[in-house]
Amino acid sequence: QVQLVESGGGLVQPGGSLRLSCAASGSIFGFNTMGWYRQGPGNQREMVARITSGGSTNYADSVKGRFTISRDNAKNTVYLRMNTLKPEDAAVYYCTLGVGSNMFYGAPPDYWGQGTQVTVSS
Repeated sequence: QVQLVESGGGLVQPGGSLRLSCAASGSIFGFNTMGWYRQGPGNQREMVARITSGGSTNYADSVKGRFTISRDNAKNTVYLRMNTLKPEDAAVYYCTLGVGSNMFYGAPPDYWGQGTQVTVSS
């Protein structure tokens, strides 16, 4: 089993920045993909960004150029730097992990965190 614990959510004004962190623990072996999904009020859960153990990344079109995903493999931790936040970015953000590379190509994650709330409001 794998446990994912997010941190870093909160309230930010439009145009502001936040950094989310997610620490993974448990049975993590070999190549994997970590990422962030989000679900806003009344919306379906959507992929935000993904990164493989090797450092390959992809992003939702809505966040390209504003969000940056990164990871520290030694710490089994993934980060999401969010800049120029908009009200429509407000959501619960979930950390995810997929064994291997399937998640990077669109397969559902194998593991989910509990989520952290991001609120964008003046």
